[in-house]
Amino acid sequence: MKTPEVSVIIPTYNTEKYLAKAIESVLQQTLNDLEVIIVDDASTDGTLAVAKSFTDPRIKVLVNSENMGVAATRNRAISAAQGKWIAVLDADDWYAPERLEKLLHIAHTEKADMIADDLYLIKEGEDTPWSTLIQESGESIDTTKQIDSVFFVETDVYGKRCLHLGISKPLFRREFLMQNQIKYDPTLRMGQDFWLSLTCLVKGARFFLVPEPYYFYLSRAGSLVYGSKVQRLTLYCQKIVDFIENDQTVTIKPELYHALSRNLKSLRRNLSYYLVVEPLKQKRWLEAVQAMLKHPNFFIDIFLKIPGILNRRIQYYLLGNKAAYDIFYRSKNKSIKINTKT
Repeated sequence: MKTPEVSVIIPTYNTEKYLAKAIESVLQQTLNDLEVIIVDDASTDGTLAVAKSFTDPRIKVLVNSENMGVAATRNRAISAAQGKWIAVLDADDWYAPERLEKLLHIAHTEKADMIADDLYLIKEGEDTPWSTLIQESGESIDTTKQIDSVFFVETDVYGKRCLHLGISKPLFRREFLMQNQIKYDPTLRMGQDFWLSLTCLVKGARFFLVPEPYYFYLSRAGSLVYGSKVQRLTLYCQKIVDFIENDQTVTIKPELYHALSRNLKSLRRNLSYYLVVEPLKQKRWLEAVQAMLKHPNFFIDIFLKIPGILNRRIQYYLLGNKAAYDIFYRSKNKSIKINTKT
């Protein structure tokens, strides 16, 4: 059997309303040499029926016996894939028809191991994107750009306006992933895409960013990660600490060490903030007061955050720009329920 050029993996969880459009966008690609691997993460609605309603022989549907979370679901899809390239598609997003052909042409020219495009940002119910990832970042990128590990980390800082390539959707050369035994980290509840891409970069991947957008990134009510920010930020901080301590690349590349350290500092400041805010919102007054005493910088942080908080509330609630929040906090794991198992 001929090896397909691309395996498009689509993890799904309760996306009955959106999945058909995602699948159709893949089947309508100008590049036909592909397969589609759909892994349903124990959906409780009609998602699986939608997936199975397609009769195209290029589609393979797998089902998790229990909810495993986004990382484990994507890992299962990658294990089942046969293509030379792995392309990720969230079940409520979709591709422009020429996406795979355009990106692979540049990937072959540049001898890339990873290649990503800009993202169209579109609100549910709208026909026209309101912006793109690059436009919202403030970066000026108008030609294909090679991305190194330091730039990738420096321009993806939690809670700050920057490029946030951690939410981009690169195509990965499957042989590179297999040779380096790179997988999504199932212990994380945020930033799985960021860490997969960074791991590839420190393993020597050639990563290129194309300034044209071919990926439609849908913002919808209910697509944000739910659960404790404190728990997610704690895990994320620990991930950075472990990476700094255990990855040899960090020890021989001081620029990467400093970039990760700055990100860790920013994350810890945000963690201190939410250690106070979460119990306040849940009316756990004693715990909130204790956290304030333990983290006195909270008062400075909240004063500095007020303008940004007001702006995001206006964007989110009055203007309906849900993606303004998604990008700012880079915490959107769509289609998959949080795996709360430890």
